[in-house]
Amino acid sequence: MPQITVDYSAELDDSFDRRGFALALHPLVAETVSTKIAACKTRFRRAGDSVVGDAPAGDAIVHVSIALLAGRTPEIKSRLTADVLELLADHLGPADGLTAHISAEIRDLDPSYTKR
Repeated sequence: MPQITVDYSAELDDSFDRRGFALALHPLVAETVSTKIAACKTRFRRAGDSVVGDAPAGDAIVHVSIALLAGRTPEIKSRLTADVLELLADHLGPADGLTAHISAEIRDLDPSYTKR
């Protein structure tokens, strides 16, 4: 059920341990929201172009979006967001002078969500 999407700047290709992040993220999500690790699905979307504020160059972004079935409290979502950011920082290495702006959000899936 947890549908996880990670958007990241192409400049981070060599410094972002994506697989390691996902493999560490799944148990964290499962424990925090009381689901099974096997239910977690993560996809990474590489952004060829990204711009942060008015920075002419040298900035990159990573945004993690986790969609869950409704019913988690705001406190659980807030704790998970903080833990995701900490974990994300651990999987981003130095990237040749780039500043990485990281963010995360936890949201409810639409009631129409279904899977097979």
